[in-house]
Amino acid sequence: MPRTRAVEVSLWEAVPPEEVRRLPEELARVDALLDDPVFLAPFVPYFHPVLGRPSTPAEWYLRLMFLKYRYRLGFETLCREVTDSITWQRFCRIPLGGRVPHPTTLMKITTRCGETTINELNETLIVKAAEARVLKMHKLDGLSHGEVAAQLGISKSAVEKHMAVAMAYLRRLLKD
Repeated sequence: MPRTRAVEVSLWEAVPPEEVRRLPEELARVDALLDDPVFLAPFVPYFHPVLGRPSTPAEWYLRLMFLKYRYRLGFETLCREVTDSITWQRFCRIPLGGRVPHPTTLMKITTRCGETTINELNETLIVKAAEARVLKMHKLDGLSHGEVAAQLGISKSAVEKHMAVAMAYLRRLLKD
């Protein structure tokens, strides 16, 4: 049975001061990118909508896999580090006092979904980050497409493509 999102934030999690609840800058940026439903969609075909016990929420798994690949950790080390770090638990959206999934659970989900799915998700994240960077440089910093291309070392047509995709995404967000 699929669970894409975890339960609501508890009162226990709302009590710490803002300084404790705030994520480091890099994790905050990645967290905002991973909120896009496009990252949860690949998990839907791998879980029956009714049968089976509730699974580990996909948003937990997605964020755990980001940490695993970002810091080049094994499954056991990842679970141990997340258990010991309030910041990483908050990033993964695991409630305070909640249990971090067992390493074998993560291994089984990875096996079920396949390395290809995980690699595609990583590639999607990289593309989304590139689109956000191009959008910022062009719209907020006021650079032309050519200047953005020169600074990033990509072609002008790649900048235009990233801009088109990013603007379409923003239009969809504003429409909803």
